[in-house]
Amino acid sequence: MQKDDLGLPLSGASSRSRELYAVALGNLQRFGGDPVARLNEALELDPHFTMAHVLKGYLFALSTDAAATRTAAKIHEAAQATSGTERERVHVAALGALTRGGWHDAGALLQELTTTEPRDALALQAGHQIDFFTGNAARLRDRIGLAMPHWHERMPGYHAVLAAHAFGLEENGDYAAAEKAGRRAVELEPRNGWAQHAVAHVMEMQCRQRDGIAWMRANPDVWSQESFLQVHNWWHLALFHFDLGEADEVLALYDGPIWGNQSKAVLNMVDASAILWRLHLGGIDAGQRWNTLADAWEPAAGAANYAFNDMHAMMAFVGAGRPAAAARLLEAQQSTMRGTSDNAGFTRDVGHPAAKAIWLFGQGQYREVVALLKPLSKIAHRFGGSHAQRDVIDLTLIEAALRARDGETAAMLAGARKQSRPESPLSHLFADRAAVLLP
Repeated sequence: MQKDDLGLPLSGASSRSRELYAVALGNLQRFGGDPVARLNEALELDPHFTMAHVLKGYLFALSTDAAATRTAAKIHEAAQATSGTERERVHVAALGALTRGGWHDAGALLQELTTTEPRDALALQAGHQIDFFTGNAARLRDRIGLAMPHWHERMPGYHAVLAAHAFGLEENGDYAAAEKAGRRAVELEPRNGWAQHAVAHVMEMQCRQRDGIAWMRANPDVWSQESFLQVHNWWHLALFHFDLGEADEVLALYDGPIWGNQSKAVLNMVDASAILWRLHLGGIDAGQRWNTLADAWEPAAGAANYAFNDMHAMMAFVGAGRPAAAARLLEAQQSTMRGTSDNAGFTRDVGHPAAKAIWLFGQGQYREVVALLKPLSKIAHRFGGSHAQRDVIDLTLIEAALRARDGETAAMLAGARKQSRPESPLSHLFADRAAVLLP
């Protein structure tokens, strides 16, 4: 039986398909290249190669796109028809759980797997992404942290494990250790977009805008080439400029690497919405940009398959003035909440009130926005994303309180933000605006 680069068996693989699988896994570990093409080649050679099916299935299932999830379900059926080892059967079960909307079950299955086999690089990689999409900060850190003693720098893929560890540390506030790990991961593999992004997150949370701009602009030709994460990492650069009030720089990035190619990948559309909405909150007119973005979101208006995406789709519908699409989204969420998938809970707890609040913000009903968003501050992690991404909820809440002329609430929220982000120019702007509303 063929084995992977760390000695784990690969059922149904030949020498050549094993090599192609290794390339595909390496692509995923640095978030670059074309892993699906390599896996298609491997499966053409060896249709019963279990882990090639599994890796391909994860790539589709973790995209949070409804059509891609349906593709992942078909891949799961093919994987079930193969005969694998016990480890491989757990992977197949985890993939199946994902395609059925069982994010938490899939994460738990992969956690059990890495407890017994901490060198299973794919289990760590997929599990880490699941922890991100479910907003489980503690597991983001601990899933990787528990495996770290079994890894060292001479092992293939170590840079990816280190990058994941860096991000988990950052999401739990251990910024010094996170930055150290992220920088080392970049040194080991400069093309690793997740490592580049982990360090950017540290600088974002510490309000080190100038450091962040320098970090992102130092070597973009390396981290942005053939990278799944290039749009997201350009988005991080835009965030630094946004916090400094440099709207022209933000719009230039939006028109260029963020939305210049008008990627229909949902995760890229999320980033586009997120940065335009921040500008919208600041009173910056994005013009026709909203229309082209809303056009991209319209086909997904009735999907409601991942609550975090719904909130960002609603931003585009509000920005472009698309009440029919907004109504279709809210109706689809109502249907989702009657279901039993994990996303039903994500939507019920956070996604639906957040999307509704975004819509009401567009209608100028700011007090209603405050009422909907204020309770979400402590539970927003339940629908996934990072601290930096979910910050848009707090930004919308503060802006709504200010526009509602609710001085007491605005001052409380702005004061809390200034305390947690004292170096942020935006924090001071909010505090100054709130102070004017107080007697």
